[in-house]
Amino acid sequence: MTQKKVMKNTFKTFGYVISLLAFCAGVACAAANEAVLALAKKEQPGLLQTMKELVEIESGSADFEGLEKIAALIASRLKDLGAKVEMIEPGPDTYKMFDTPEKIGRMVKGTFTGTGTKKILLIAHMDTVYPRGMLSGQPFKVEGDRAYGLGIADDKQGIAVILHVLSMLRAVNYRDYGTLTVLINSDEEISSPGSRNHIAKAGAEHDAVMSFEGGGNPQSDNLRLATSGIGAATINVRGRASHAGSAPERGVNAFYELAHQVLQARDLSNPKVGTHLNWTMGRAGIVRNMIPPGAQAQADIRVDRLADIDALEATLRERIKNKLLPESEITLEFERRRPPLQATDGSRALGRYAI
Repeated sequence: MTQKKVMKNTFKTFGYVISLLAFCAGVACAAANEAVLALAKKEQPGLLQTMKELVEIESGSADFEGLEKIAALIASRLKDLGAKVEMIEPGPDTYKMFDTPEKIGRMVKGTFTGTGTKKILLIAHMDTVYPRGMLSGQPFKVEGDRAYGLGIADDKQGIAVILHVLSMLRAVNYRDYGTLTVLINSDEEISSPGSRNHIAKAGAEHDAVMSFEGGGNPQSDNLRLATSGIGAATINVRGRASHAGSAPERGVNAFYELAHQVLQARDLSNPKVGTHLNWTMGRAGIVRNMIPPGAQAQADIRVDRLADIDALEATLRERIKNKLLPESEITLEFERRRPPLQATDGSRALGRYAI
């Protein structure tokens, strides 16, 4: 169950965002003051209600029906706040990966026009990792200073914060930006195959981009300037089937070979430089009494430096040459799912202003 502090941390987030918007727009604004705090406190009940409404729509990355429902809710809320709203279909530039669904949900884009010159982009995502049906066992609830619910930290609270920051800006008639764009995608949890090029293009067209991605440690309240890149590795082993009782020696046990391959590739993480490779899924065999003719393992990869993912692939390709069973056949599938985002002078300046 995911969770998110919703009192102290929410007020701080509102203060961060309004201060950052003022900085991006190039105006002096003492936004993080008692007046803004009072406004944030007034906004809290609405924020909780919005999070409840978002959580109660199941919106897994492959749940097209749920994604359409939550997209319609977000679009309606943005329209009510005065945005020009577009629903964007994933196009032919979709970057397909092994888990890309046949039908990807639409993006919601809301545009506000102000009186200034700077262009600011706010992004978040509406999809979650949870399959349909889990909501009934883990409904939204508030206990003390915490709200609980599937996908609330990653990233339905991000959508709610954007909507209620916009509500606060409207309440104080803050329009010192040139363009304020909100872009909510539906495929972040599967590495944004349909929205990545759209987000990259929009980012390049704006002076500043703020992501409202949640996740991470719910105990901490951080403003992040960099994020890890994501990769995936799949080892496929082909062996030879045989009866496990009467003729096991005639088989080539793909399960044994897979275990060997995973064990000899278990030491590739280097936390000191932000490199992590963890084997997270495995499958082998068909029935209990057959020597398994096939096996597969998958790894999740995270890197802070772009060059490290190339080094990991090269190391894995070299290591799979070392076999336990000479007659087995081994292949490696390696995906670069999302590059790392590294801090820049511009992002550091923005971060210093917020804190």
